[in-house]
Amino acid sequence: MPESITITDNRTGQSIEIPIENGGVSSAAWEKLLPGVWFHDPGLTATAMTESAVTYLDGDAGILRYRGYPIEQLAEESTYLEVAYLLLKGELPNQTQYDAWSSEITHHTFIHENVRKRFLDGFHYDAHPMGMLVSAIAALSTFYLDAKEIYDPAAREKQIVRLIAKMPTLAAAAHRFSVGMPFVYPDNELPFAANFLSMMWKVAEPHYKANPALVRAIDVLFILHADHEQNCSTTAMRTVGSAHADPYSSAAAAAAALYGPRHGGANEAVVRMLTEIGSIENVAPYIEAVKSGKTRLQGFGHRVYKNYDPRARIIKKVADDVFEVTGINPLLDIALKLEDVALHDEYFISRRLYPNVDFYSGLIYQAMGFPVAMFPVLFAIPRVSGWLAHWSELLDQDGKIVRPRQVYIGEPERKYVPMDQRES
Repeated sequence: MPESITITDNRTGQSIEIPIENGGVSSAAWEKLLPGVWFHDPGLTATAMTESAVTYLDGDAGILRYRGYPIEQLAEESTYLEVAYLLLKGELPNQTQYDAWSSEITHHTFIHENVRKRFLDGFHYDAHPMGMLVSAIAALSTFYLDAKEIYDPAAREKQIVRLIAKMPTLAAAAHRFSVGMPFVYPDNELPFAANFLSMMWKVAEPHYKANPALVRAIDVLFILHADHEQNCSTTAMRTVGSAHADPYSSAAAAAAALYGPRHGGANEAVVRMLTEIGSIENVAPYIEAVKSGKTRLQGFGHRVYKNYDPRARIIKKVADDVFEVTGINPLLDIALKLEDVALHDEYFISRRLYPNVDFYSGLIYQAMGFPVAMFPVLFAIPRVSGWLAHWSELLDQDGKIVRPRQVYIGEPERKYVPMDQRES
């Protein structure tokens, strides 16, 4: 017997039975029984705005899968470009497909000279790199006019390739501008992650050779951040995309959402917290301050995960590999002590507050030399593949333009009062 729920309107006595399908119920039956009565859901925390086949997330069980593949297997065996292909096309590529895909991405990494010379160079010297990135992504729509042809398969594929390929170039350019260093052109002989590190750190050497462990760390971090279901930035991508905006404008909106500290600034908050704690001796007093409500424990708990974030386990191993190359981040001992105390304290256990992916990612990026201002940029580079997968899915579904309802709590109808009759 199929699962269902029954809703009764106590005002009229009318009832309607609604089937539960794929863990959700359709709003169409609700609207039929209760026209003009809206489901009040601040933050859309209990509302499924769409059906999606891209990412599966079970927060209670600590499960994350891309197109059915566990994140643990992808992080262990795959590359970011392979994962990007999977997210966008639904299946892992064979060798021929992967070679063609990698070649396409590699040969679209260059940005138009006017983007760099006239646009990026026009920012103030102390502009935030994420603000530059958001603006630059939006500006690309003025350089690729075929981006408007969103239902032309060839044009759509071209924009997808361009965006994934150019994100590291734009990101590195924004960083180097912010620290007064000259722009570095992409090196098409390098793989995706190594090319990004070259554009970030190259000084005068003919070819920059990053340590393989650091290249792999970037690749794994990019895999872990490639998608995360219907989060704030992905919802922004789908919302703007539902108006049939071009992918650059939609991605700029998504990146702007990621720019917000409540979304893309979590790992930065962790680094600031660990710096504030300062030493292992201060961990216990800090924990007590958290329990008394005087401060917050950054990097623990998650809006969706009520179990150990599966990405956190993976990233902890990445941290070990990175610190073998860079040396131990001085904040690591504080982080390990904080994690140990929190995982054995009933206060945090009962509230299911476990480390999330942001707890260690900031330490890794900091150890590799990335300034804190670059953390949301590093988040945006891989997430663009997830955004584009959802944008394409929305178009293929011929999704409606997003238009939520509201519960009005303002004044009832009232009459206009001329200014000379209003009370002072």
